[in-house]
Amino acid sequence: MGALNVIVLVSLVYVAMLFCVAFAADRAAARGRGTWLRSPIIYTLSLSIYCTAWTFYGAVGFAARSGLEYLTIYLGPTLVMVGWWWTLRKMVRVGRSQRITSIADLISSRFGKSNALAVFVTVLAVIASTPYIALQLQSVTISFAAFAAVDPTHTGEISETGVALWVAIGLMVFTILFGTRNLDANERHHGLVMAIALEAVVKLFALLAVGIFVVWGLAGGVEQTLARIDQSAIARWEVPGSRWVGLTLLSAAAFMCLPRMFQVMVVENEEEGHLRTASWAFPTYVMLMSLFVVPIAAVGLDLSPAGANPDLFVLTLPLENGQEGLAVLSFLGGFSSATSMVIVAAIALSTMVSNHVVMPVWLHMTGGSAVISGDVRTVAIRARRLSIMVILFLGYLYFRVSGGGAALAAIGLISFVGVAQFLPALLGGLFWRGANRRGALAGLAVGFAVWMYSLFLPSFGASAVMPQGVLENGLLGLAWLRPQALFGAAGMDPVVHAFMWSLSLNIVVFVFVSLISFPQPVERLQGAQFVNVFDHSAPSGGWTGGLAQSEDLMIMAQRIMGAREAQALFGEVAREQGMSGYLPEPTPDFLSRLERSLAGSVGAATAHAMISQIVGGASVSVQDLMAVADETAQIMEYSSQLEMKTEEQARTARQLRQVNEKLTQISVQKDAFLSQISHELRTPMTSIRAFSEILRDGGEMPPEGQRRYASIIHDEAIRLTRLLDDLLDLSVLENAQIVLNVQEGDLGTLLDRAEVAAGLSDGTMTVGRDADADQVRLYTDTDRLAQVFINLMSNARKYCDADAPRLDIRVAERDGMLLVDFIDNGSGIPAGQQGAIFEKFSRVSENKAGGAGLGLAICREIMARLGGGVEYLPEQKGGAFRVYLPVAEAGAAEAAQ
Repeated sequence: MGALNVIVLVSLVYVAMLFCVAFAADRAAARGRGTWLRSPIIYTLSLSIYCTAWTFYGAVGFAARSGLEYLTIYLGPTLVMVGWWWTLRKMVRVGRSQRITSIADLISSRFGKSNALAVFVTVLAVIASTPYIALQLQSVTISFAAFAAVDPTHTGEISETGVALWVAIGLMVFTILFGTRNLDANERHHGLVMAIALEAVVKLFALLAVGIFVVWGLAGGVEQTLARIDQSAIARWEVPGSRWVGLTLLSAAAFMCLPRMFQVMVVENEEEGHLRTASWAFPTYVMLMSLFVVPIAAVGLDLSPAGANPDLFVLTLPLENGQEGLAVLSFLGGFSSATSMVIVAAIALSTMVSNHVVMPVWLHMTGGSAVISGDVRTVAIRARRLSIMVILFLGYLYFRVSGGGAALAAIGLISFVGVAQFLPALLGGLFWRGANRRGALAGLAVGFAVWMYSLFLPSFGASAVMPQGVLENGLLGLAWLRPQALFGAAGMDPVVHAFMWSLSLNIVVFVFVSLISFPQPVERLQGAQFVNVFDHSAPSGGWTGGLAQSEDLMIMAQRIMGAREAQALFGEVAREQGMSGYLPEPTPDFLSRLERSLAGSVGAATAHAMISQIVGGASVSVQDLMAVADETAQIMEYSSQLEMKTEEQARTARQLRQVNEKLTQISVQKDAFLSQISHELRTPMTSIRAFSEILRDGGEMPPEGQRRYASIIHDEAIRLTRLLDDLLDLSVLENAQIVLNVQEGDLGTLLDRAEVAAGLSDGTMTVGRDADADQVRLYTDTDRLAQVFINLMSNARKYCDADAPRLDIRVAERDGMLLVDFIDNGSGIPAGQQGAIFEKFSRVSENKAGGAGLGLAICREIMARLGGGVEYLPEQKGGAFRVYLPVAEAGAAEAAQ
């Protein structure tokens, strides 16, 4: 079997092994047995994706071409891990408290949760990462070519583009299988992280093995190796200070901003404490990776033929000296370095593309009607898988267009400068509360434009994209606009030149625009949470985010719904989720159900806002709010910009006014509760007492008078009984003491029965119905539901003030809910009374004969027990009420009971 066939077979077996490891790790995590998966060592090894094929192959080539300059690529991350540990910890804490899924998500969340900013960051991240993905494909391709060159059974030249295409397809399949299996930001890719940790061990072992062979097998020992280094050009090459400093800062910035590094460092982080281990273990790892770089480069320059590619010394030295097994191990090390980077980068970028580009477009195209979680999940997963394919195809396309002939280190530095443009917005968002969205957008736009013009486009060489005339003479013939000599800065290294100008202009524009513009309220509150994250968030680890949220939701629900009802709801959902005895997970279905239950007490808008506050992880301290208010007051004295109220402020103010009005009405009703009861009870009792005394003392009263007074006493007794029945019924409902009689029924039959009972069959009010739409089978307590229908029809009959009163009953199904609307053609309920109509003893008009004001309160409680609700529709003309309840099968209804 030829060497090339051996490599293909070894690659397939190695990928299969990674597949098995990832699959086993996922299974262990799912069963709760994978505590070792959450160890700090696994976390540290996952950070090794910084060490890509550039590090494995390119570092030796870098040293062979530029001497000790390759160390800058390791110094940057080391300085960050050792000296900026507190900054990384802050990033991790923000990521956990804000449920961050990517670097685009973090930047957009900090600056007012702007999706436009998230889209911009996503597009720029994809463009900047494309050369790096192409670098990995190129490294694997030249590895295959090296084995093909020494394979006597192989004739002809190997197709580099073909190899790159097959490698891209294989990585695409692996990434899709283990990178798009869930959508919850709190779930980790345990299988992938474990596979990456294994690859980290493989590439470190392979590089150390090659280094040991070179030093003791080829050079003859440490002293002879040092002598070869002294005699080589590596020792004599000088390191320019500006380039040394520039590349060190560049690698530090890229380490924090690379999407793949953010994925493993922040998103995949299980506990903040792991950073303490990583702060010394990761520098140790990169030190070991760089230990034999100079010896391999020096020996390779000495022994390899002139013109040999120094990027391949790690592979060709064993091959040329008969060490095929070591060469295969070296190939696996480089293969691991390339594949781990591509997999994690594709996952990070696909998450950004799906969350911030595809899903917003899809929701806009569907008109916001896509609320079924299954549909959203399916579309999101498909979007991520398609994004992975597109991202890897772009990397392959860049490899083909650029020719793949540049040194590996040069291609990696192009990507480093691109992603470094995120640094001002990232650090500014974490430490400067004055930073705002306009400044971040402007800085990113300027920085990326300079990077594209001065480094990215010139990397393709003279072409239609960047003509030779522009490269030599500048845009429009202006010498100071030459791509690699901007503003007359000629003679600089192209990478340092692009990094200096792009980042400097990025920072200047970011700071300047932030200073002259005023942030929106959401930006200011988010700024307080990000900058002061340690003041109002707990460290990660211990309690999970879902459990902490469930506890907060339970506390809130008990305060609003009552302890017994809230505990019953949470216990029922927990049993449905298979978590009997524990709090339920805050799934979308549970949150929607809880929101509907709370809406009956505090209104839909307030319920949604309260749940969003908890689930969104928002936690703003009083000091933060006071600081925002103080700053706003100061700016109001010197600026007229606050005269223009934002739509968000107006909407928030309207909601607060509505809630305040409703609370005021409820407070008044609470104060009048006892007087209302005493009044309602006293009136019939007074009549009964008075007329009974007349009968007692009436003497010789005619029989007609006796019958008249007895009839009045009888009617008042019935009225008193009905009032007491309503009070008792409401009390039973509020305390959840009823037992539902769930049975099958027909909606049309219930409406017919309610129509007769409400007195609408006498022709005093026209009833409009659709007989076909009424044919709906129900599995519910039909008697209780009929009681709600009768009450709403009776109210329409009593209070509709139209000359020709009419009641339209409309039936529809939407999103698994049955909707029954009762709409009359009267003047409706005044806006000032709409917020309290479902409260006890609330009456629309005191001028019309009616009940005690308990009917709608009873309706609300009945529908809450039936798993639905009742609400007033202010947008409809006339009086309009909607009754909604779930459309369920008989088995589901009995389980709900």
